[in-house]
Order: sequence, then structure tokens, then C-alpha cells
Amino acid sequence: MSAGLIRIFSDIHFGDRASRVDRLAQLRPLLDGVDHAILNGDSLDTRPGPSPGHTAACRSEVQAFFPAVCAQATFLTGNHDADFSPHHALDLAGGDVFVVHGDVFFDNIVPWSQDVPLIERRIAAELEGLPVSLHHDFDQRLALFRRVAASIPQRHQSERNRLKYAWHYLADTVWPPLRMLRVFQAWRHAPSQAAAMTKRHRPAARFVIAGHTHRPGIWPDAHGITVINTGSFCPPLGGAVVDLTSEQLIVRQVKFFRGEFQVGATLAAFPLAGQ
Repeated sequence: MSAGLIRIFSDIHFGDRASRVDRLAQLRPLLDGVDHAILNGDSLDTRPGPSPGHTAACRSEVQAFFPAVCAQATFLTGNHDADFSPHHALDLAGGDVFVVHGDVFFDNIVPWSQDVPLIERRIAAELEGLPVSLHHDFDQRLALFRRVAASIPQRHQSERNRLKYAWHYLADTVWPPLRMLRVFQAWRHAPSQAAAMTKRHRPAARFVIAGHTHRPGIWPDAHGITVINTGSFCPPLGGAVVDLTSEQLIVRQVKFFRGEFQVGATLAAFPLAGQ
């Protein structure tokens, strides 16, 4: 592991009105004293939409801000920013820690989305062009999911009018009511699915750090894998950061105070392998 403090967080969704991050400068306190910031997907939305100028402006801001305030910044892709970086996952601490956005743990990327039928069709089409021997290869799965995610158009995320945004947000998020059931089911199954896939494809890892579901939490697995979700910067559940040093993995709450995001209480701490 590189020297110094590594801090991992995810799901900023910069540029989306649902995000509490109106200005990237609000994140500066989270980067104080950090040697390497890892943004674990959905930093913004780069998918095709009706406001390409807004998307381009957000992309430029994010690309400029983090390297300017942190010695090293690594962007991992998520399903909303699938083309933002060539990096889809990271193995840290000698393989003890596996970092990936988390949509790869679901067979249809976002099981609660209205886009599921389209996503499933495009995944099936991609699989038809892939040798059967590679269908269960994790790196191939990640790359395939990124190609599909990048092709799914933005929904409410691209709406700039505040009132229209609110209407489309509600239509995309809570209607029909069955969608909320799918959200709860995803929350319920995500930790076990993350642990099972990590055990299969990263057998040396003891920790998997994900985002995607916007539900922060820490779930120890019976097989020795601890699943950590850093939540998001969108209401209502909030988020967390994961700090890595040469000796420890520490999960800390993110708090919003006087218009800025700051590191809050320690939620858990674990020794890393060999310590």
C-alpha cells in the first residue's frame, strides 16, 4: 500500500439536484490530510442526456478539483459514470481490501430501476458476443457492465428545471410502489451477494468496499469477509468514508456542518493483514 492516508468514498452524484453537493469545494474538508483519495463510482453522471453542456461542465469540474486538492486522486467507475475512468476496481493492502462500485454484484446493474428491461436486453446482447468461457470472468463482467451502463440514457438526472426535476424524480424513484419493494430487496441481498462474489473472485480479500445502493453499513460475513458500503451524498441515509493506513481500516461517518462535509464519528476499525 502507498504511504500515508488513503480515503475512499462514493456516490457524490455531482450535478444531480438530488445530491447535497452543490459545490465541490464543500468536499474540501474530507480531503484535508489525505494522501490518496479514491472515488468509488458515481462521482457524476456522464451518460447520454438532453443537457450535454451540463454534463461536460460537471466532468471538467470533477476532473480538475480532486487532483488540485489531493496529492493523488483515483476515480473508479460506477453505473452513472461508466466512461469516466479506465479503472473499474482496485485491490489494496496486498489484496486484503477490494474496492468496487457495487453494481456488478447485481445481474441487472440496478434491479430497482425502470430501465431494467432495457439493461437486461443489452446485457444479453453483450453476452452473445462473448465466448461462453468468459461469461463468469469478473473483469469481463465489469467491462461488459460498463459498456451497458454507459449506453443507458439519463432520466431525471438531466433535468435542469427545479419543478420538472422534482416531478421526474418522484416518477423515477417511487412509482410504481413496487419499486420501493425492489429497493428494500436490493438492500437486503446486497451484502451477501457482495461477499459471495468477492469470495469467488478475490479469495484473499477480507474487506470489500462498495457504494451504489446508497445504504451505508458494515456487514461481517460468516466466511470472514466484511462488506462495507459508504452510502452516498444524497438524502436520506447519508454516507461514510473508509480510511486505510499501513495498519488499519477505519470507517468514519460523514457529517454535514455549516455547508461543508466533514469526517465524523468512527463507526468501526479493523487491523489489516499482517498487523
